[in-house]
Amino acid sequence: MSQVRVLVVDDSVTMRALFSGVLEKADGIEVVGHAGDANEARDQIAALKPDVMTLDVEMPGMSGLEFLEEVMRDRPMPVVMLSTLTQKGASASLRALELGAVECFPKPTQATMEEFTRLAPKLTALVRAAASGKVPSGERRKYARAAEEQFDWNGRIVAITAGTGGVDALLQILPEFPANCPPTLILMQLDPDFVEPLVARLDDATKAKVQLAQDGLSLTQGNIYVAADPRFHVVVDRWPDASMRMIASDPVAGSRPSASLLFATLAKTAKADAVGVMLTGMGNDGAAGLKALRAAGGMTIAQDPASAMVREAPAAAVAAGAAIQTVVLDDIGGVLLGECRRAQAAA
Repeated sequence: MSQVRVLVVDDSVTMRALFSGVLEKADGIEVVGHAGDANEARDQIAALKPDVMTLDVEMPGMSGLEFLEEVMRDRPMPVVMLSTLTQKGASASLRALELGAVECFPKPTQATMEEFTRLAPKLTALVRAAASGKVPSGERRKYARAAEEQFDWNGRIVAITAGTGGVDALLQILPEFPANCPPTLILMQLDPDFVEPLVARLDDATKAKVQLAQDGLSLTQGNIYVAADPRFHVVVDRWPDASMRMIASDPVAGSRPSASLLFATLAKTAKADAVGVMLTGMGNDGAAGLKALRAAGGMTIAQDPASAMVREAPAAAVAAGAAIQTVVLDDIGGVLLGECRRAQAAA
């Protein structure tokens, strides 16, 4: 396998050295250059053609967000944002994800090699995953399809799981949802600081009502629920007249909330009345549960890995035989709504 070539962009010499040190120790990663501001980074990108760029939000002159917007417009490439702002400035982090960053990764609160070494496995896995995914197009974001005005619901419930790259994917899919969309439960693994700003952003982008998942809430038409609390699994307790339950128990195969557990409960409750969708993400959480849902008669959809910002999760679903349909991102909204629309009677 070829080396992942990384450009590290940060105005702090110390931070550049620490991030570079961690990445250079990882198998399959080569740090090919460093830059302290947008002007240096622009030149380095042209000269070195890196596979992935790490980028600080706070930089002198042109900010990291401004430079990210330029990069995604003029020379799209996988970008991992690295900044203390990812811990306290959730709106800046969310904006970076909207602009096309693969992920926002928090800098350690202490700039020591020990702290960086502790975070190294997650960071290096993220960089490798970013290098193999689909780089989002700024032009695509401008042309999301409009929502339907009339929607005749056939009674199915929707569950969508999304990981790294999921913000971009959801902002492509959900604006197509009508105000009376199927009850939809979205499960994500996010930094807790991102969740409320994300819910507000999705609600602003969607005609349906988007709200934070809570224990005991009824799952009703016209509502989209976002579950991302790392303390709880989320399950659907019955069908019809369903409600969600938040369960405080151990991670399932290392994940909490677990996508596989959510899909598995739908396989027991909603069965053929459920539509499960696996979007972009790292790892394989969700593949086993989606396969159980397919066996129970539910409709199962995986994002085409070639269209995913991070291909690991949907590729795992495809490899497991869990997906009845494999659909490119631009078409998922239409396909999903088609599965939840009442069939027209023959004339």
